[in-house]
Amino acid sequence: MLHELQRRIQNQEAPLGVIGLGYVGLPVACKFAAAGFNVTGVEVKAERVAAINIGQSPIEGQEPGLAELLARVVAAGRLRATTDYHALSNVDIVLICVETPVDDTHTPRYQALRAALRSLGTVLKRGALVIIESTIAPGTMQGVVLPILEEVSGMKANVDFFLGHCPERVMPGRLLSNLTHMSRVVGGMTPQTAETMVMLYRHVVQAELTPVDCVTAEVVKTAENAYRDVQIAFANELALVCEAVGADVWTVRELVNKVPYRHVHMPGAGVGGHCLPKDPWLLAYGAGERIPLRLIPAARAVNDYMPLHMADLVRDALSEAGVDIQGARVAVLGYAYLENSDDTRNSPSEILVQRLQEMGAEVIIHDPYVAGYQGSLEEHVRGCDAAVLMVAHDEYRAIDPAVLKEWLARPVLVDGRHVYDQEQAIGMGFTYRGVGIGKERAGQGEVK
Repeated sequence: MLHELQRRIQNQEAPLGVIGLGYVGLPVACKFAAAGFNVTGVEVKAERVAAINIGQSPIEGQEPGLAELLARVVAAGRLRATTDYHALSNVDIVLICVETPVDDTHTPRYQALRAALRSLGTVLKRGALVIIESTIAPGTMQGVVLPILEEVSGMKANVDFFLGHCPERVMPGRLLSNLTHMSRVVGGMTPQTAETMVMLYRHVVQAELTPVDCVTAEVVKTAENAYRDVQIAFANELALVCEAVGADVWTVRELVNKVPYRHVHMPGAGVGGHCLPKDPWLLAYGAGERIPLRLIPAARAVNDYMPLHMADLVRDALSEAGVDIQGARVAVLGYAYLENSDDTRNSPSEILVQRLQEMGAEVIIHDPYVAGYQGSLEEHVRGCDAAVLMVAHDEYRAIDPAVLKEWLARPVLVDGRHVYDQEQAIGMGFTYRGVGIGKERAGQGEVK
């Protein structure tokens, strides 16, 4: 059966289904449709389905090329969306791109994945190839995906249908670019399945495709994000040290990185998104009770602390300006987790807002991309006692600090993303705090 599927893939004759049309599934569906495949997308949100079927992208923010590509493939009849799983009964390949969050105990919650598998299993075509693109804990393919599909479909994996895991490597703002130019690990339940998957992804990926087994693919994806999370945690802890001793982490970082084989990451107001706050826990979950994990939990604790630290910086700056945080009006600039994006998943701003409100502050939120917080920046900031920069959107980078000062009732600025020059801000009369800049140094404007 795989040989026939390979032939159909090679000739773009294999109908393809994508379950989940969000930040991962939608660009994947569009790319395969543009490559000549007939693609059916299944999405539980009816309003998203309706938008896609008229060629309108439901993803806002700066996403180069996606809206135009979607409009083109829908107009060509290559992509259609539906809420009905029966539309997948005749497809040869199904890509599953649903969320895989963890709960408060850091345990994977696969409700969306399990539901997708059970719904797919009732209509799965004999000989079909099912690929999980969602990030999952090591062991999930063997322990969750395979048994559900076998149970519901009544078929045998690697005989009647085929399974693989090709974890996505995309981020908002670069979805199409990452999908096209980032290398991928292609995990198959068998080597033949992995090779078939390489043939498929070669139609849309212009980078290295490495065939591996499923467990290797699971570990690689969770490990690469855990690695980045740990590196950011070091940068954040270094920033806290610099604040404590009166140094400037940005100068320290620049000088450390002059040494070969050193690369201190960027510190900041917190780590958000769908991947970094979650994937290290998925990697840890895969190990179970077999080894005591220390580094991954410690890194997560440091990064989770940063938005709380931002609240302390706000309180400290307001106090220096003679304002009690109880009853102060604080403008939070940015609610997405990433600049120029509308993605609010695990946003550090959410934690900051909650903590400021617990301290008694009145919080006004602005974000040019997030529904409910859009509108005039001036109207949101005017009359506030402090402005807190949480997301480096282009709109915030472009604003003249003198204008920002004019809008504020008190010139208090707390910068969580190193957007504003602290010496300039202090020279203009701001009470300034920034992540990684010692209070004494910021107050004296000594950093050159």
